[in-house]
Amino acid sequence: MSAPPAIRLEGVGLDFGSAPLFRNLDLRIGGGGITVLLGASGVGKTSLLRMLGGLEKPGYGHVVADDGLPLAGRVAWMGQQDLLLPWASIADNVMLGARLRGDAPDRARMAHLLESVGLSAHAGALPATLSGGMRQRAALARVLYEDRPVVLMDEPFSALDSITRARMQDLAAHMLARRTVVLITHDPLEACRLADTMLLMSGYPATIEEMTVPAGTVPRAVDDPAVLSAQSRLLRRMLQ
Repeated sequence: MSAPPAIRLEGVGLDFGSAPLFRNLDLRIGGGGITVLLGASGVGKTSLLRMLGGLEKPGYGHVVADDGLPLAGRVAWMGQQDLLLPWASIADNVMLGARLRGDAPDRARMAHLLESVGLSAHAGALPATLSGGMRQRAALARVLYEDRPVVLMDEPFSALDSITRARMQDLAAHMLARRTVVLITHDPLEACRLADTMLLMSGYPATIEEMTVPAGTVPRAVDDPAVLSAQSRLLRRMLQ
């Protein structure tokens, strides 16, 4: 895997229909850490994430990597839905990218990743036989199989129960370490546990405010007093 780049949005503008989402937006996403993006529904979080991933072009302005290299081919995506192919085994779902590219599947890598996410015993299973949390672990293994330095995550744990969600947060934080990760969430606790940098989007067109993150190493404990205090402050700010 190449070194994880920082990413810059330079003077970006984007409209959604006739509504302005962004106007002359400048933002730098630090390399090698987790940037968490929060904000009300419809404020433009997913549009910003799609621009970072090259899935949507800004109306004007530029999205560039600090190392001067193209972002194309260096980005992996994980969404709210696991999007596993229902007729394919978990092992084949993890290696799907290689199959689509016509590359030889790396079964040793696949097996190592399934072991890392606790799914070794389910490599041959179909997705319908797994719980929601297990399916999201398989989706995480698929992202990791791609071995991209940039990982974009659009509310990947929001459909999970609170215990499974906390476990997935821990797993993702450890396995995505030293990559450039941008994570959208509506959950202040998730943000305070996982963020190296925490950004709050608000308004139309959107502005971005950097919020103070709790001290401590990611993933921070769910019962850490600093995390709980920061969660309360963040929720109050989001309610304004």
